[in-house]
Amino acid sequence: MELTAIILADGSFPVHEIPLGYLRNAEHIICCDGSAKSLLETGIVPEAIVGDLDSLSDEIAEKYSDRLYQDDNQDTNDLTKAVSWCINKGLKEIVILGATGKREDHTLGNISLLAEYAKKIEVIMVTDTGIFSPHLKNCTIPSFAGQQVSVFSINPDTQITSSGLKYKLDSLKLHNWWRGTLNEASGDSFDLNFTGGPLIVFQKFRDKE
Repeated sequence: MELTAIILADGSFPVHEIPLGYLRNAEHIICCDGSAKSLLETGIVPEAIVGDLDSLSDEIAEKYSDRLYQDDNQDTNDLTKAVSWCINKGLKEIVILGATGKREDHTLGNISLLAEYAKKIEVIMVTDTGIFSPHLKNCTIPSFAGQQVSVFSINPDTQITSSGLKYKLDSLKLHNWWRGTLNEASGDSFDLNFTGGPLIVFQKFRDKE
């Protein structure tokens, strides 16, 4: 996984063992500038700090000046700037952490952006409760029996048919975000066939026993 990058956004810092595991084992860690302080407090130094850099303290900016990458483009957010940095560096896969929490508007915006990022690079978003993955074409998704699954459509005219979910989607159009939520996997995978797209799928972590 040497070409996989972890991007730490400036939402809630991870506390669940799964996202923390990604962070501890990462070959490349890129911080949106607002998250640098939280990461450095854990003793981990990022490879790069990307963004407009307005959230950095003078102390951090001076100490880590060799890995600051300023992007003042106001037409996009710091997470997208970090993704673009990874793409320009030739990295092939991204795992985004810390992109939810704190502000609901930022959370919704960050999740929706997965559909754009997926056109350019392999990407997932890992939270403290599960994983968001974007899908641009028909797919078979690994799962486990009883896993809680929600499906979101960026395009309300996309027709979705599923197999392997408790509540079957049969050429269903998801005209509102709630419509594909609170489903459940029946076995070790499920299929989504759709026209148009893209889709964003949330899969909840297995509950601790």
